[in-house]
Amino acid sequence: MSSQYQLIVIGGGPGGYVAAIRAAQLGMQVAVIEKRSTLGGTCLNVGCIPSKALLDSTELYHQAKEKFATHGISVGDLQFDLAQMVGRKEEIVSATAVGIDYLFKKNKIDRFTGTGSFVDANTIRVSGEKTGDLTADNIIIATGSESTPLAVAPVDGKRVITSTEALALREVPGHMVVIGGGAIGLELGSVFGRLGSQITVIEFMDNIIPGMDGDLGRALQKALRPLNFKFHLQTVVVGTKVSGDKVTVTAADQQGEEFTVESDCALVAVGRRPYTGGLELATAGIEADDRGCIPVNERLQTAVPHIYAVGDVIAGPMLAHKAEEEGVAVVEWITGEQPQLNHQTIPGVVYTWPEVAAVGKTEQELKEAGRGYKVGNFPFKASGRARAAAETDGFIKVLADAETDEILGVHMIGPRCADLIAEAVVAMEYRASAEDIGRIIHPHPTFTESFKEAALMATDDRALHF
Repeated sequence: MSSQYQLIVIGGGPGGYVAAIRAAQLGMQVAVIEKRSTLGGTCLNVGCIPSKALLDSTELYHQAKEKFATHGISVGDLQFDLAQMVGRKEEIVSATAVGIDYLFKKNKIDRFTGTGSFVDANTIRVSGEKTGDLTADNIIIATGSESTPLAVAPVDGKRVITSTEALALREVPGHMVVIGGGAIGLELGSVFGRLGSQITVIEFMDNIIPGMDGDLGRALQKALRPLNFKFHLQTVVVGTKVSGDKVTVTAADQQGEEFTVESDCALVAVGRRPYTGGLELATAGIEADDRGCIPVNERLQTAVPHIYAVGDVIAGPMLAHKAEEEGVAVVEWITGEQPQLNHQTIPGVVYTWPEVAAVGKTEQELKEAGRGYKVGNFPFKASGRARAAAETDGFIKVLADAETDEILGVHMIGPRCADLIAEAVVAMEYRASAEDIGRIIHPHPTFTESFKEAALMATDDRALHF
């Protein structure tokens, strides 16, 4: 291995490892520094992939328990094996990590295990089993994020936990308090709610999934209630107390009235913060803001032009696919290409069931901006494919410009919305009108027809099946 590179990437998560692969494809000599023994970052190891494995396993169990009879299927004495579910999750994580290792070898990327810190603007010190300095013409910071701590709910890893510990639970808690009504808390709450846990969600804002369109949050709250969910909105946690095998969470409502909830564990899921500590940014001439984010320009350059930052360490939604596209764009800019990077068309997904997905402006944002818009809303209960699948919860909502009919935002909750949102992203990337989508032939019967019908509703209120 060399100590001189054209590109050093600090962080082997989605933003970092994808950037490294793209750089190697373009002929660059690349090194990646990753503190974990496995590549893939939070997403692969303790985030996106393991959580989706458990969500899929528990949703199958829930379907067998609650919906198979509707289809004429009897399963008899139905049981679940949490140990098998967790074991399957770990096998998936391991196999995916091996796949990234293969890609690094295939693309001749040098990998260093340890933490990276700046010695100067071109030199990174690797501190691990071996300590040494690497130099590069270009550097990408892709160190990701960590769970945001909550002072009134200090994590002990047993009774007060983060998503990392929740993914490794070997017993189903009788009662779980979820502090935070965002995607992470609701997804993990769904995992254990399906297996019988009572789930109490405490959210500071007036709606769950507060960054998404308000209609989605209200619909998801209604859909989750049958899964043993109870919600306390506009409520703040003021303290936690662990006593033996129980944790008591004290919270206060909008009027300041305090109440307590006793549970087996409390999941702290109030968001994530950039992981930039220990990088010695000042040594390179870079300063993070008061949230720990690294300021960048439109080409993701920091205050030092040959040092870039991508993913969770910069402003914007903390999403793996955002980090990946930013990493690819940076490498292509470095090599003289002209990639397209549109932060207005980054989709967001919540992998509950029904799934929630969105891209573009929310209705609230359009109102605040004073922009004229039209709304098309088509419920899945009017879809023949949804009825055939017994999956009629939810809707697709299309927002279009009042004058030009250009699609400004698409918001959906229902079956397979994590996949359906991709068509909306394509439409917005090419600045399609609602009528464009309404005139495209969609296969019948499919869930995708609901997007067509919502677009027709937005065009001139002419959905054909509602």
